[in-house]
Amino acid sequence: MGKLFVVPTPIGNLEDITLRAIKVLKEVDFILAEDTRTTGFLLKHLEVNTRMMSHHKFNEHATVENVVNRLLAGENAALVSDAGTPAISDPGYLVVRKCLDEEVEVECLPGATALIPAIVNSGLPNDRFCFEGFLPPKKGRKTRLELLAEENRTMIFYESPYRLVKTLTQFAEHFGKDRRASVSRELSKLHEENKPGTLEELIQYFSSKTVKGEIVIVVEGNAHK
Repeated sequence: MGKLFVVPTPIGNLEDITLRAIKVLKEVDFILAEDTRTTGFLLKHLEVNTRMMSHHKFNEHATVENVVNRLLAGENAALVSDAGTPAISDPGYLVVRKCLDEEVEVECLPGATALIPAIVNSGLPNDRFCFEGFLPPKKGRKTRLELLAEENRTMIFYESPYRLVKTLTQFAEHFGKDRRASVSRELSKLHEENKPGTLEELIQYFSSKTVKGEIVIVVEGNAHK
C-alpha cells in the first residue's frame, strides 16, 4: 500500500520550500496539483521531474477514487496546492478523508501557511485564536458576522484584494470601528506589507490605494465578552 504526502509549498518566496518537501516531491510516483501550470513552474525551479495530475475543487470528486486506488495499489503521491498548505482554504480535505477511510497512510509535512505569519506580525493576542478562512460571499455572511461579533479570540480571515475595503467596512459595522486589526498582504514577497490599526483607520488607508496580492485580515476578539 502506498502513502499520501501532503506537501506545503511557498506562499511567495520560493526559498521557503523545505529540503524534506523537495525530497518527497522527487521520490513520489505522482503529484496531485491544484494548477499544473503553477506547480510546474515550482517543480522546474526545484529540478523535480515527477509527473503531475490535475486535482482541484472542480474535479476532485471525480478523481479521488482513481487516486486512492493507485495508492492502494502501492504508489506514493504528493498533494500540493498553488501556495501554502493543502486543505487550508484549498483542495485537499476530500482526498485526505477518502485515504483515511480506506486506511491509506497520510502524512502532512510542516511548512508554509499564510495565517501564522499574519497573526504573529499583527501584534494581537495569539495565545488563542480562530481561523475563519474565507467568509461566505453572500448567503450566510451577515449571520456569520453577527456570531463572530461575540467571539473573544483573535480572528483570522482570508480575503480577495478586490473585496478588502468592503469586508473591513462590514467588520466595522458588526465589531465596532475602534476594534483593532491588521491587514497582511504579499507575505514573504518583495512588497510584503503588514498594516495594523483600528478598523476605521484600515478602511481609510486601503480606500486610498490600489490593493494587490493575497490578503490576510487579523481582527481582535471581543474584549468585553
